[in-house]
Amino acid sequence: MDSIEVYVWLIVFIVLTAIEMATFQLVTIWFAVGAVAAFITSLFSTSLEIQLVFLAVSMLLLILVRPIAGRFLQTKTVKTNVDSLIGDYATVTARIHNQEGFGKAVIRGQEWTAAAEKDDEIIEAGSRVVVTGIRGVKLIVAKIEPSRTAQENS
Repeated sequence: MDSIEVYVWLIVFIVLTAIEMATFQLVTIWFAVGAVAAFITSLFSTSLEIQLVFLAVSMLLLILVRPIAGRFLQTKTVKTNVDSLIGDYATVTARIHNQEGFGKAVIRGQEWTAAAEKDDEIIEAGSRVVVTGIRGVKLIVAKIEPSRTAQENS
């Protein structure tokens, strides 16, 4: 352990591990493992071989193991903001008529302009609807079938 390379690879490992812990993107961890392999190689070998070991181990892990690890560690994304409204129920407060260009619905206490999912559909005020999409600042809604309304109320 007379060579400074041994300490350099140890420092590289520590830095890369810290970066991975801060970001958790499954990128620098593979280079950290490569640095460990280079550290071990630096105990017994020359500079060029160490660099080749680091490069080979890091790239193989990045290419082969990262996609597999990513699938196992991938968390379910949580819908936020307007995306979380899709699938929720709203109450029509002003008749929705796409050809006449008006309609309003209330969802989670906020009134939105609304349009029917089907252009020829007219939805009367007081009706319950489900939000199927959002276009700009307008809710796209569909009438709820009677069986769906009964499920929602139970």
